[in-house]
Amino acid sequence: MDIDTSLLQRFEDGLDPQHLERSEVPAELIGYGEISAIFRIGDAPVAYKRMPLFADRTEAQAYADMYREYCELLGRTGLTLPETETALVEIPGRPVALYLAQALLPAERIGNRLMHTLPAQDALALVERVVGEMKKVWAFNETVGPDLEIAMDGQISNWALLESNGKEKIVYIDTSTPFIRKAGAHQLDPELLLQAAPGFLRWLVRWLFVADVLNRYYDPRLVLIDLTGNLFKEQLPDLVAPVIDTINRAMGDDITPLTLEEVEKYYREDKFIWALFLFLRRMDRWLTTKLFRKRYEFILPGKIKR
Repeated sequence: MDIDTSLLQRFEDGLDPQHLERSEVPAELIGYGEISAIFRIGDAPVAYKRMPLFADRTEAQAYADMYREYCELLGRTGLTLPETETALVEIPGRPVALYLAQALLPAERIGNRLMHTLPAQDALALVERVVGEMKKVWAFNETVGPDLEIAMDGQISNWALLESNGKEKIVYIDTSTPFIRKAGAHQLDPELLLQAAPGFLRWLVRWLFVADVLNRYYDPRLVLIDLTGNLFKEQLPDLVAPVIDTINRAMGDDITPLTLEEVEKYYREDKFIWALFLFLRRMDRWLTTKLFRKRYEFILPGKIKR
């Protein structure tokens, strides 16, 4: 994939994270991550995930290298990924921004959109296909572990169903967090994820959330519970019980069957974690921009219906 690094440089240079309308480079905000924002910049069919997390180029380059390793490992499992590329952008006096570029996919083919538009049986069939794809990762870990493990966020919004040569293929699109453990040690420095949290409260976020949030993705059962519980956030509560049945049938004896009660409990806890994290970030933004009159690098979503 060829990306226009000069365009990214001009975009980042003129970007006001709190007033996107002032950007001199045409751009459309198309999504949010927990520590990132996703743009279409210019006319090219490319989605750029902006991650302004890094103190210097060396730190950003290390993350980019880990990201490429993660994508390569996911590919070795048999997953299909979009075409991707990386670019570092340095503006004096600011954090180094890493841009992760992916081929722009049709919004209506992303998994959470499809769950709203497909007939119920087709939606459940999509979930079953997603479970089949995740099994590839868990089977890969069994062949290369215990010294190497990879993980993934299997939420339905992280998948796309595309047509290719008259056939439908399923594509995993959320590769921006390199979930890799070697000899049991996380290769991703969790302190990077804390860059988006208020400095004076990072100790609290670190203590309450970091280990839990990172480790959960290496547990297949928790990944499946997370996938199911996220349907509440997607305003699809009527699909939760059928999805539980679909997952239990697809997994057979490989896991202890999921129950509605534990999925509901998990979602309540997960909702609290991310709602609190977003509240703390909004407070940090206010303090940074209003009280200290400094630049706040992150772009936060508005009210999220969870």
